[in-house]
Parts: sequence; structure tokens; C-alpha cells
Amino acid sequence: MDLEKFEDIRPYIDTEIFPALTRITENPLLEDISSYLFPGKGVNYFRDILLSCRTIDDFQVKVMALVVNKILSNTARTLTYNGLDYFRDGKKHLIISNHRDIVLDSAIIQLILHRHRIQTTEIAVGDNLITSPFIEDIARTNKMIKVVRSCSPREVYATSQILSQYIRYNVASQRSSVWIAQRNGRTKNGLDMTEQGLLKMLDMSGEGDFEKNFSELNIMPVSISYEYEPCDLFKTVELFISRRKKYVKAKNEDLNSILTGIMQYKGNIHIEFNNPVRVEDLEEAARHDKNERFKSLAGVIDERINSTYRLWKNNYIAYDILYGTGEYSAQYSAADRQAFVDYMKFKLSSAEGDMDEMENIFLSIYANPVVNKKGEKPLSENR
Repeated sequence: MDLEKFEDIRPYIDTEIFPALTRITENPLLEDISSYLFPGKGVNYFRDILLSCRTIDDFQVKVMALVVNKILSNTARTLTYNGLDYFRDGKKHLIISNHRDIVLDSAIIQLILHRHRIQTTEIAVGDNLITSPFIEDIARTNKMIKVVRSCSPREVYATSQILSQYIRYNVASQRSSVWIAQRNGRTKNGLDMTEQGLLKMLDMSGEGDFEKNFSELNIMPVSISYEYEPCDLFKTVELFISRRKKYVKAKNEDLNSILTGIMQYKGNIHIEFNNPVRVEDLEEAARHDKNERFKSLAGVIDERINSTYRLWKNNYIAYDILYGTGEYSAQYSAADRQAFVDYMKFKLSSAEGDMDEMENIFLSIYANPVVNKKGEKPLSENR
């Protein structure tokens, strides 16, 4: 295979790490980052750590593991996870997860794998998030695969083909596992669903039939559950505006969401690594007509993700308030319920718009994972 066609989207290799880290250490933003990670120590302390890295593994061990641990110690109560036994066979996987936070979804998965001495994955990231050479250097040093989205419709097919080929090259050749979100952009309304377009993109590079093409990818669905939804206020406002007109992102909105997701309190976090998609699942999907095949496979992935999504008190409280029931009152106390209502009102106090509708949207974000578990349809106004 001609690997040169992947030059623009692949992560850096070891020989490119030191020049990239040198550029990072020369950026004025380093001082602010250093003061957050190492309060009381000068920027040169962090600069020396960066310049001591000579390989990607060095960077992930000395820098990224430290950064993610620091974020979690400051903003999370607990981190739990299950399913690492599925990595015992040593096979590489295409990890497909639900997507709630721009950075932390994949970063926490990498930390868990690192802790258990399992090779970390390469990470598919939209180029809309790569807003500067500084961020690109950090991301590509941290195994980022660039997903090209800022292109004309005419170019979409070509860029999707290259991405598909690169993912298959990594996983099928057992070079590296890859993480990718189940949809383009984060879930805003709490309803996690795999986009069929993602699966069609993955199939583009296959040279066999449907079953062979997807069995090569060894798909592992993963569910990520946060007690406090990352950027819940921003998501509420976006959904509120989207009901009235096309939502247009403000300048630097993605960067603001990244920083808010990192700094916001998350409470408890749970990651569930699920049983990889089986041959039987692919055989069943392949019995359908072409488009229905992708729908069937998406359903398999969604069932694994939604069935293992960890529900928290906030989810049960929001469901009972939104639907006017006490069905889950045994899962929380009156004090828990009041604390969540107070939290919601505090978060929405800075929002502009009809407050009853805002509260309805905010509650739906937290309630919809319960709806998914129950197999119900969400309220039409929450879709």
C-alpha cells in the first residue's frame, strides 16, 4: 500500500516528535498550561519534561497520562471501568464509542489502556478542532488521525476513502487499534445512536463482502457514562436555538467547549468495553438489503452501548421530573432531587430564552439515557 497518501492525516512518528515538542515549548500558551499542571513550579519544569520525550510512548507516559490524571483528580469523583478482558487475545480493534465530550471520551480510554499496559489507540479527530499549529502538534503527537471535514462536497468521497483505508490499514494489519466516535459530533440530546454514514465510510475500503469487510475491523463498542453531562448548558442552548433556526457555531466555540469539558465537574465516570461485534452479528446484518445492512449493524453497536451505559441518580431524577412520575424514586433521596434541581437552575441562570422550555431540554439530556434503556421513544419535543 502507498502510505504517502496518509501523510496529511496520520499521527506523527517517533522521528517527528522532538521537533514538534520543541515547537510546543516555544508557544506562549505553555506557561498557562504549566501553571495548571504544576502550580508553584516554573514553566521550565514542564518544558524540560516535554523535551525529554523522544517517542510517542514517552509523550503519552510522561505528559498525557499526567494531564488526564490531573483533570480527573480535579473534576471527577470516581472512574470505574469493565471489559478489559476483551483485549486479552492481543487483537487490534476499531473502538466505536458514544460521544459526550470532545477530548475526554478518547483521553480517558487511553488512560485506562495505559494503566493496564494495553497498547493505546490512534484517535480519529475532526479537523474543525485543529484550530492552530500548536493544537495540531499536540494532537498528532498524541496519536491523532485527522478526519477532514472542512472540504467541498466534491472532496468528501476522496477524503472519506483515504480515512477508511487508513483505519483498515491499522486494524486489519494488527498495527494499531483505532478509536472513533459513533457519530459526527457529540450527542447533544442524550440519545446515543451510531450513524450509518460512519459504517458506510468504513466499508468503502473493503475488498471483500460485507461480512469480511467488517470482520477485519474487529469492532468493539464502548459506552462512556458521565454523572454530569459535559457542557450540558451549551448543549441545552444549542438545542433551544436549533428548534427555531439553523444553529451556527460562534468563533472559537469548539475551543470553548473543549476547555469547559475539561474543567467542568463530572462526578462519577464509567467506561464499559463491550464484547466485539461477532461473526453471527455480521451474518445476520448481511441478510438484509444493502442499506438495511448498515442499519442492522448500527443496531448491534447501539444495543451494546446503550445496554451498558451506566445510569446515575441525575438520570433517574431528570426522568421522573420530565415525565411526572415517581418510577425511580427509590434510586435517589429528596435531597438528591433538590440538589439536581438547584444545579439545573444555576446552570440555566446565564441562559437567555423561555426558561420552562430550557428546563425541559436540560432535563431531556439527562433523562434520555433512561429512555434508551427502557426502549421507549423520547418525547417528540426532545428529539
